[in-house]
Amino acid sequence: MPSLYDELAQWWPLLSPPADYAEEAAIYTALLHGASDRPPRSLLELGSGGGNNASFMKRHFDDVVLVDPAPGMLTVSRALNPDCRHVEGDMRSVRLGRDFDCVFVHDAICYMTRADDLARAIATAAVHCRAGGVALFCPDFVVETFRSGTDHGGSDSHDRGLRYLEWSFDPDPDDTTYTVDYAYLLRDTDGSVRVRHDRHVEGLFPRATWLRLLDAAGFDARVVPFEHSDVEPGSCELFLARRR
Repeated sequence: MPSLYDELAQWWPLLSPPADYAEEAAIYTALLHGASDRPPRSLLELGSGGGNNASFMKRHFDDVVLVDPAPGMLTVSRALNPDCRHVEGDMRSVRLGRDFDCVFVHDAICYMTRADDLARAIATAAVHCRAGGVALFCPDFVVETFRSGTDHGGSDSHDRGLRYLEWSFDPDPDDTTYTVDYAYLLRDTDGSVRVRHDRHVEGLFPRATWLRLLDAAGFDARVVPFEHSDVEPGSCELFLARRR
C-alpha cells in the first residue's frame, strides 16, 4: 500500500482538501441520479479513501456506506463523515450481503493493475447494485486518454503544511500499468520539514476492455466525458453503467 494511505494518511486532508471536491462530487451525483430508474436512496462507495467525495454526495442519499482497505484513511473519513457507515474491505472481495441503488467507484479503481483484478472489482459493484440500479466508475485514464505529465499542490492547516510534486509516466506501454511518483514536503508542528518519496503503480486498460468487463458483469455501460472546470475537455472519461 502506498505510504500516503498508510503511515502518512493523517496528511491526506492537506494534500487533497475536502473543499476541492464540491464540483466533481456534484457531477458524480447528477450522473447517478440522472441514470437511475427511480429516485436513488442508497449509495455504496468502493475505495472511498478519506471520504472527500462522500462529504458532498451523502447529502443526496439517505443511506451511504463507505468501503476502503486502508485503516488510516477510514480514520480520516470517519472524522469527516461520522454519519456514514464505514467498512474496512477490498473492492475485489468485499461482500456486504445487500444491494444499493447506486455504486460509486472513484479513482481508487486505478489500483486494479491487472484485468482480472479490474473484473473482480466490477463484479463486486454488480453484486451490490440492484437490478435497474446504476454504477459509476472513474479511472484517471484509459489507454486512449493517457498522457505523461506532472502536477503539484498542497495546503496548510493552523500548525502543519504539505506540498507535493506528482509525476505520471508509463515505463512500458505494452503492459497494463503506469507509474505515479510523488515527492512530499511535510512541515510538522515543530517547524521541521522532511521529504518523502511515494510510488503508486496504477492500472491502465483500453476503453474496450472496460466495456467488455462491464458487460460480462451484467451492466449496460456507456462512456461519459468528465466535464469539469479544471479538466481539459476530452482528457478524462467515466463509465456509467445500468445493472441489467
